[in-house]
Amino acid sequence: MPQAHIRLSVKNMSHAHTHTPHHGASHGHHHEHGAGCQSEILDLDAEVLAEHTASITAWLPLQTDPRHIVDLGCGTGAGTFALLDRFPDAHVTAVDASAEHLQRLRAKACSLGVQERVHTVQADLDEAAWPDLGSPDLVWASASMHHMACPDRALRTVHHTLAPGGLFAVVELAGHPRFLPENAPADRPGLEERVHAAAGRRQTGHMPHRGADWGPMLTAAGFTVEGERVIAVNLEGSRSEAIGRYATGVLQRIRSVVADRLSPEDLTALDRLLDTSSPHSILRRDDLTVRTERTVWAVRRN
Repeated sequence: MPQAHIRLSVKNMSHAHTHTPHHGASHGHHHEHGAGCQSEILDLDAEVLAEHTASITAWLPLQTDPRHIVDLGCGTGAGTFALLDRFPDAHVTAVDASAEHLQRLRAKACSLGVQERVHTVQADLDEAAWPDLGSPDLVWASASMHHMACPDRALRTVHHTLAPGGLFAVVELAGHPRFLPENAPADRPGLEERVHAAAGRRQTGHMPHRGADWGPMLTAAGFTVEGERVIAVNLEGSRSEAIGRYATGVLQRIRSVVADRLSPEDLTALDRLLDTSSPHSILRRDDLTVRTERTVWAVRRN
């Protein structure tokens, strides 16, 4: 098993936060490219970062264990299944715009024998009117809020939806994870950072709330911020087949949107890494790590 090194910074506060925004390529549940590829990446993300997700669910400052949870932008269910595992008496309403993501989530629920505890709802959360989600005790939104076209409206809707005293957990990330050493590949050292920089420049205009400090927006929507947690993950990936596939999927995804922004030399080097039949393939490397940072805001509706 790969070893995870997780650095935690936990802050309990009731005031707005003033943190420097993160700037990185975003990663979430709604993209303009094929859902199949994205589903596979989300499944690998859930597998590789399962320990980190479990640590977040265990940290949540809940007054009582929730019985009804809503997972907004659930993807293929990383949060859904972590929450079901953490709260064995709860049921989850999993909401996503992608029919394929929800289908995969339902199939996974059946394979785990928890299908009776999961209800899926296909919905576009950018619509002004949301479907009836009941009055959950806990709403979870991981890597989904920055995709909202009107996040202020979405936050107000969550506030209205939550049961009084309920908790809202927002998990956002600094960008796609990094995998390669800084001096890799040997002929184009620093390639991964240049690829991420190109992705960041392209996506800044599309997702202005990526990397935002959500504390002030949550406070403005009527929530009381009870805690903020920054998680830096450094996961050793040597000989881990899942991490190799995860790295390949993420970088293939980024390549599909930044190919025209890379130098010919960088594009050639990236394609060598992504060629699974090549001796230079990422899958053949034994020096991969998963390096990422995520921030969690836990806020309450009073």
